[in-house]
Amino acid sequence: MTIAKADFIEGIAKGMAVLESFDTERQRLNATLAAERAGLTRAAARRHLLTLAHLGYLETDGSYFWMAPKVLRFSGSYLASSRLPRALQPTLNRLAAQTGESFSAVVLDGEEAVIIARSGAYGTPTRVLAYGLHLGARLPAHATSTGRVLLAAMAPAQFTQWLKGRHLARLTPHTTTQARGLRQLISRVRKDDYCFASEEHELGVQALAVPLRDMQGRTVAALNVVLSGTRYQEEALQREMLPLLFEAAREVRSLL
Repeated sequence: MTIAKADFIEGIAKGMAVLESFDTERQRLNATLAAERAGLTRAAARRHLLTLAHLGYLETDGSYFWMAPKVLRFSGSYLASSRLPRALQPTLNRLAAQTGESFSAVVLDGEEAVIIARSGAYGTPTRVLAYGLHLGARLPAHATSTGRVLLAAMAPAQFTQWLKGRHLARLTPHTTTQARGLRQLISRVRKDDYCFASEEHELGVQALAVPLRDMQGRTVAALNVVLSGTRYQEEALQREMLPLLFEAAREVRSLL
């Protein structure tokens, strides 16, 4: 969304940049590190850190800062008020009960695929589920089945712009990290209308994803099944799971 310069509140933008500086690589930041990550001066970063701590969104030991539970209010409010997760949850629950596997619904946010709804595998201990498969988890789009489905929904020119100058991190020995290779994979996803990813985000984890489209044909999310611990052949997954995913996508289309 584009707004007029007079409507842009720079202080809020800087505060959000500081808050977004915290991630899995850096759970604790001091003013110097936050300044580097947010593109601010150290003095400005320090003021924003102190303000966020005063408001309860950060905790501090006087030198370093880290996120406080209060930041979950943002995700909680989204999950409680957004129509999309609520519309998809019953279908995810049904699929999990029907198959005994774990399913997720995901949207794209920049370079990351964000889980907005999920159902655990029925009767399966949590310890065997893939790492990071919780509500709000942010996974690298280039290395995940859902991320690739959402990238394939972009117009070719838009995807080219998304890919330009982007570093594709290697997460496992199987991760596609070359732009040319990812282009080929995305082209295949556009043609097949589904994506299979094997051990690219995490060893021992495979996933199959399909797009979720609204009544106008726009892809608004992706649905996938995640399998951990056993290596499946793509053909077997196509035969056993793909019809269920496509059926579910048709079932929820009028709700999106």
